[in-house]
Parts: sequence; structure tokens; C-alpha cells
Amino acid sequence: MRLTVVGCSGSVPGPSSAASCYLLEADGVGPDGAPRTWRVLLDLGSGALGSLQQYVDPMSVDAVLLSHLHADHCLDLCGLYVMLRHSPVGVQPRPRIPVWGPSGTAARLAGAYDLPTDPGMSAELDVQAWSDGEPVRIGPLAVTPLLVNHPVEAYGMRIEHDGSVLAYTGDTDACDALKPLCHSADLVLADAAFVDGRDEVEGIHLSGRRAAQAALDAGGVGRLVLTHLPPWNDPQVCLAQAREVWDGPLEVATPGATYVVGGAV
Repeated sequence: MRLTVVGCSGSVPGPSSAASCYLLEADGVGPDGAPRTWRVLLDLGSGALGSLQQYVDPMSVDAVLLSHLHADHCLDLCGLYVMLRHSPVGVQPRPRIPVWGPSGTAARLAGAYDLPTDPGMSAELDVQAWSDGEPVRIGPLAVTPLLVNHPVEAYGMRIEHDGSVLAYTGDTDACDALKPLCHSADLVLADAAFVDGRDEVEGIHLSGRRAAQAALDAGGVGRLVLTHLPPWNDPQVCLAQAREVWDGPLEVATPGATYVVGGAV
């Protein structure tokens, strides 16, 4: 699997980054048996659709996987809907893009664009709801959503392909689900929006240190990438707090960074 950081700013877009969006690519075969590259988005938050166009045609994406329905993780699906519905470029008619997300996703997206719930965006997007712990197959990718600890219904995603594992926490504070989510993952992409000693409210976000502790407790994690830092955070503080407990490969996500999950960076 190949992971590209499209946007990694937490809560709001920053001066140099869109909000949450990660492009995951994996080689496999299509329905016709021919080799092809599958492209999946993990979240599509505020400002991310513009940045995404630096890497791929958004209308070539095979699925969008939403961790939860806060604007910084899902709102640019409204823009994707407009592209699918109105762009004169490319093949017509276009197939619907599968979107997996929490319960109520279809209604939330329709409301965000001031559409009636029925039909909403159903002609362009095939929206389906996660079920905690039940895997979903997208081409060669096996995706297991796990309910995590956030003020709204939110999921982390464990994504497996050909023996490699990517764990994406989405937005969460410490919780029991992080252990099966992250166990033996080649790469953990972890929320680290909070700063220990400053942000004391519970049940919203991890800090760098708590993200590192979760990876350590899960066991077998190869690389830890901290993400979702809001523009007012200092990445060096986040790294320093994580280093209090984690001595493995560690970094803060930056837009355009790429990783080969299960291989060399």
C-alpha cells in the first residue's frame, strides 16, 4: 500500500495544509480481472479536494472512507458531489463512488449542500454505514472499522493488504479499541491534536504522548506518524511528548509526505 498525506491539519485547514485527507493506493485487479491500481480516501475534510487534485483525478477514486462527520473530516464530499454531477470532462454517466461512514452520513451530506434527504447525493455517491468490527472489502483492501472515543460516532480503520497493515485512528482519545486497531500495524497514523499540560478535557483527542502510549500498548507497531495537529500547535512539542514513551520510527505528518506501508519510506 502507498499512503500520501493530502491534508493533515486538525480541526480547521491550516496555512499550509488542508484538513484531514489521506490517499491510499494499492495494486490489485479490477472486476474484469485486469491489473489496476485501487485508490481510496481516508476522510475528505475541509479544503482537501483542492489539494487532492495535485495527486489524482478525484473522480477516479474508488471509495471514500469517513472516520466521522465533523466538517474537517467530511465536508469536501460536497465538492466531490458537484464534480461528479456537473463536470463535463470524462466518461458519462459516471459510476457512483462508494462512501462508508457513520450512521446518518447520507442525510448529513445532503443537509450540508442544502439538498432534500431523498434523493440527496444518492445518484453520485453510494453511501453505506459502518458496523463496528465488521470488515468491508474494497478491491484488494480489507477495512475493519472500530468504534473509538470521540464526542460523536467515530471510527478508526484497520486496513490490510497482502500482509501489510495500516491503522488510522481518526479522532479519538485513549480507548480499548486502539489495541486491536493498532496491533502489529506497519504504520499507525494517529490523532495527536492535544498537548499534555494544556488540553485536559477527556474523550476528544489523543496527545503525542498518549498516541505513542497507545502504539506501545498495542505491540508490534513499525512506524508512528502523528497527525491532526491544529495550526496553533507546535509539532516539535508533539514529537517531544511522544518521545517520552516511544523510541521507534516517529514523525509528524506533513502534506505531500508518502509512505510505502510495509516497506521502505
